Amino acid sequence: MGSASPKQTCLKLEIPNNKDKIFVKGTWYPSYFQLFITDGLHAWTCHGSEEEVEERASQWDQPVSEYIELAEKYLGFQQPDSVYGFDDAGSGHKRLSWTFEKEGTKLEWRWKCQPSSNSQKTTADILDFLMDANIRLSDEVVDKTQSFERLRVEADKCLTQSEILSKEKEEFESAIYAKFVGVLNSKKKKLRELRDKLSKQGTTVEEPVEEDAQSTDRTETFDEGSNEEISGEEVEEEDVGTSSKKDDVGTSNPRRGRGRKRK
Repeated sequence: MGSASPKQTCLKLEIPNNKDKIFVKGTWYPSYFQLFITDGLHAWTCHGSEEEVEERASQWDQPVSEYIELAEKYLGFQQPDSVYGFDDAGSGHKRLSWTFEKEGTKLEWRWKCQPSSNSQKTTADILDFLMDANIRLSDEVVDKTQSFERLRVEADKCLTQSEILSKEKEEFESAIYAKFVGVLNSKKKKLRELRDKLSKQGTTVEEPVEEDAQSTDRTETFDEGSNEEISGEEVEEEDVGTSSKKDDVGTSNPRRGRGRKRK
């Protein structure tokens, strides 16, 4: 027999066409199991030994671990698609059965249960197990409830803090936006003043430029006229010089002719 810590289950089993309900307590080991059954008045036991479990597992082409796991599944929790039975097997014995499907085929497992040597003790053990399980579940419920309450309080605190932070954020953004708008308007005002000032300065600077341009044109016109006059005077002087030379030549020639006539 294995030495691993066993798993324990307890099932309140409802049998079809039977008003009585039975409690099936199971103790599950890696290679065998034990069942304790009671209807409140009588009790039965079933011991699935390693040899018998191995034999039945081989008949179903299953490993022992898979056989134990499947039995625990159907006797630890009532499966809605399974048909359970707890029938007389003679001499006070009972036959516990349940059905399941495998690869589309409906199968049935049966285990024979013998009367307990001490029904009162077996029933008391089952009730003790149920009471202990109920206490453990109650403690777990209390712990879960307290944990949930703590989480709810923390969630409320976080929600309140989140609302405060959100409000502060909105106020901060509003204040920053107001300051930014003020600074932006101030900058715009200064830019407009600078633009107006530059516009005025530009107008004042353009007027002397036009006058200078006109005076420059006049000076250039005057200079051009002066140049023409100077050129004219030079030309006249040249003409005068040329004509004077001609006169000199002309006057000299008649004088020479006159001298010849005198001869």
